[in-house]
Amino acid sequence: MTKALWSRLMFFTMLIFVLVLAACGNDDTSNEESTDDPDAATEESADESPDTAEGTEEGEAAETEPKVTEFEPAFPEQTRAPAVKTETELDVEVVVEGLGVSWGMAEFEPNRLLVTQRDSAELLIVNLEDGAVSDPIAGTPKVNSEDQGGLLDVTIAPDFDESRLVFLTFSQDVEGGTVTAVGKGVLSEDEASLEGFEVIFQALPAYEGTLHYGGRIIFDDDGNLFLTTGERSDDPIRERAQDLDAYLGKVIHITQDGEPVESNPFVEDEDALDGIYSYGHRNIQGIDFHPETGDLWIVEFGPQAGDELNIIEPGNNYGWPIVSYGLEYSGELINEGISEHEAQGFIEPRYYWDPTSAPSGSSFYDNNAIPEWENNLFIGGLVSSYIARVVIEGDTIVGEERLLTDEGERFRDILVTEDGALIAATDGGKIYKITAAN
Repeated sequence: MTKALWSRLMFFTMLIFVLVLAACGNDDTSNEESTDDPDAATEESADESPDTAEGTEEGEAAETEPKVTEFEPAFPEQTRAPAVKTETELDVEVVVEGLGVSWGMAEFEPNRLLVTQRDSAELLIVNLEDGAVSDPIAGTPKVNSEDQGGLLDVTIAPDFDESRLVFLTFSQDVEGGTVTAVGKGVLSEDEASLEGFEVIFQALPAYEGTLHYGGRIIFDDDGNLFLTTGERSDDPIRERAQDLDAYLGKVIHITQDGEPVESNPFVEDEDALDGIYSYGHRNIQGIDFHPETGDLWIVEFGPQAGDELNIIEPGNNYGWPIVSYGLEYSGELINEGISEHEAQGFIEPRYYWDPTSAPSGSSFYDNNAIPEWENNLFIGGLVSSYIARVVIEGDTIVGEERLLTDEGERFRDILVTEDGALIAATDGGKIYKITAAN
């Protein structure tokens, strides 16, 4: 072989290698561990008009992509609901941009939000009327901000006007690894600091991993907290979602001092942790009460497909990781491909997504500013890059709409303000405000 021919052969070999490598780098995976990366690229668009799933008509499914799995739903309305479309003309405004990953939000005064910054562990005040952003509030806890960790959710006490108590969740370094922790502090009168911040609860056991912290919190009508946790992702630690002596993969019910609520379902079980309310969950990042029924609804990550929407009842087991409507990220079946929950003694999800949507923060629309949205559930989508509007009748999903599909954003949290605006925070540092036009 001549030297010139050898040079050409090496050139074409390297060219083919580069092209293959580029193709692999552009592979769009639904692996939540990858798509939940704060450095994941997002494609921004100047078009801020709301949209639904393109190419769908009334009666057709909102989901237009092919299924990842071959599982059949347990009942017809369990997945791929018909597409619906908001008839009200909407205004969409980017109120703030240039923030970090805004993981949690809470309205503490009309049109004024407390907003957490996951990676920098900052707590900010955002004014929705003029887009002003405060300096970071002092006194926030030290966090582990690797991967999915950091400063997570925020909520205020029901008596905030008097107590000024603010509750935060975060990933905390402890002996043996990290935990999902809850803490509280008093917002100073000048709004510059959280005073007397203390940790009130840790979701033990600790684990040396940086994924699946869960971390959403919400108050019930009695002034107690519901906390969601993840099962920490890895095999075999994820098996502990089924164990009643671990706070991983659970919905937890505690007082404002971090003590188990006395009416919890396992307080009489010597082998169970008293704070557990429900179990068998993967990674819950959305929670809210239905405004009419009072039911507690959660959304949780599935693996590859199988993201779930569940109604939470005390003492129930929701099946992870024994059953799932999803697959391992490798494409292999989970536990030999058992998907039907009820036959195994578990609770069927009221709805699931296939392919994945990577659902995050959620909020029911409990306002009449947009009447057709009343009691609908809005869910932020990460890998799916849209806000899902879910229409519910009783406990059945009867319609789904995808909003802001052209924005190219990972929607991390959703909030409904007192005056009926739908607020969405993104991993790309934006806060959107959606209202009825005029």
